Amino acid sequence: MRSILFIVSSPSGGGKTTLIHEVRKRLAGWGQETYFSVSHTTRAPRPGEIDGHDYHFVSRKLFEGMAHRGEFLEWAEYAGHLYGTARREVEGRLGQGIDVFLDIDVQGAQQIKTSIPEAVKIFIYPPSYAELKRRLTTRRKDPPEAIERRLKWALRELGVAGEFDYAIINDRLERAVEAMFGVCVAEHHRLWRMRPHLEKIRGTFQESLEKDFSA
Repeated sequence: MRSILFIVSSPSGGGKTTLIHEVRKRLAGWGQETYFSVSHTTRAPRPGEIDGHDYHFVSRKLFEGMAHRGEFLEWAEYAGHLYGTARREVEGRLGQGIDVFLDIDVQGAQQIKTSIPEAVKIFIYPPSYAELKRRLTTRRKDPPEAIERRLKWALRELGVAGEFDYAIINDRLERAVEAMFGVCVAEHHRLWRMRPHLEKIRGTFQESLEKDFSA
């Protein structure tokens, strides 16, 4: 099967990283290899974050050099820090038949969709403002002013979420995982992605038919 680039966006605290993790496990059971692309950023690691796992933490000078050389599929600045998706994190694996998942904001999603039109964009909605605020507060990663900034930014993100291919409301994790897994499987069965395999089946069918009834 052809590999697919899945772009997953949501407001901070929307749960997209957890959903990606769970869906990747299900796709592995289905027989599809996947990769979760790790973004580059110029911000400092938060407590518990690991370089190369959560982000590639780099200096602004290094990041800007990569951007100048065209090494990012997309990049943007948020809250004074730069974030970007390296081409090598994505294109090589897609070429190997591996599905790639990107956890990026709506601005980056649009940039990538422009350069890779066949990418599939999924937006994860929080069930309500109150629930998103609760998640951001209880995880205790940000000061109050940062939470306020994230909530205001979330409203802007919801304003452009209608440009995505799919929408999933993350109110119950299991149901949201089922929905996202279903999207991924359905995308693999689009006719244009299946065509090379279907043509092979048709070809062998014709050969067998001619062999059986050639006389």
